Formats: sequence, C-alpha cells, structure tokens
Amino acid sequence: MSITFKYATKSDLPTITDIYNQIIPSRLATADLQPVSVASKQAWFDEFDPHSRPIWVMKDGDTIAGWVSLESFYGRPAYIHTTEISIYIDENYRHHGLGQKALNYVFSQLKDLDIDTLVAFIFHHNLPSIGLFKKNGFETWGHLPDVADMDGELRSLDILGRRFK
Repeated sequence: MSITFKYATKSDLPTITDIYNQIIPSRLATADLQPVSVASKQAWFDEFDPHSRPIWVMKDGDTIAGWVSLESFYGRPAYIHTTEISIYIDENYRHHGLGQKALNYVFSQLKDLDIDTLVAFIFHHNLPSIGLFKKNGFETWGHLPDVADMDGELRSLDILGRRFK
C-alpha cells in the first residue's frame, strides 16, 4: 500500500465526514454521540488553510484511507505556532500503520507551516492512540477526569503535547 498525502478539497468533505462518522459508535475518538452531516462540517472545513492550518487526505491510489488535520488551538493570537492535531483512519485501513505515516508526514511539514507545538486531545481509554503519540515523543500535559458522558459512562480526556523547537 502506497499512501500519498494531498490537501483536502471540498469534494473530499463527504468522505472525510464518513470516516469521522465511522468511529463514533466505538466511543474512542470523538465526543460526538450521533453521526454528523456533511453540511454540519462545512464551516469547520472552511476554516482550514493549506498555508497555515491544513487538512490532508491520505490516499491509497484514488481511495481516501484517512485524514489528518491541524487546527488552531484556542483561537487566540499568542497560540499562532501551536495547533491541535487530529487523525482519523477509514475502518478498512486501520491497523496498517497509517497513524504513524500521518504523524511522520505532519512532522515533515511543521517548519514550512511555522508550527512548533502540537497538542492532541485523546480520550484516556483510547490506548492505541495514546500509545502512538507517546511513542512519538508526546507527553501528557493535562488530564481532565470524567468530563465526557458517553452513554451514561463518564470518560476522561488527556491532553498530549510535543514541542518541536
């Protein structure tokens, strides 16, 4: 499998949304409890800018295997060099190392994007994602206990971070 990274286009939004919706039932990677619509993700998608806050699709030939995004952190000017990273992999491509490939690709882009700090918000019970990020030098910078009510079960959120300068 040869994965390439391309800037996401508006025509990719339905697939990006579908991949996002695939993980909702697992309660591992998002606090959304019901599937979201393409229309509801449009404003979110429109905030991305390839020159500063990109969203990339991971392609296996013509098929989108996943996506990775860098979003503004906290929306204040002093955080201009810090972004929140999100990675979502299509269910047919999980457990094939795409999370690592996404991180490697993002790391290679940070200098050009003038980003020196990445943060990731990961549910404490999402051990595969926490393992991936920690293996790549991320540290736990925060722990928010029992902040998410997922079907009557309280879940904690970890904030992982890494500086690159």
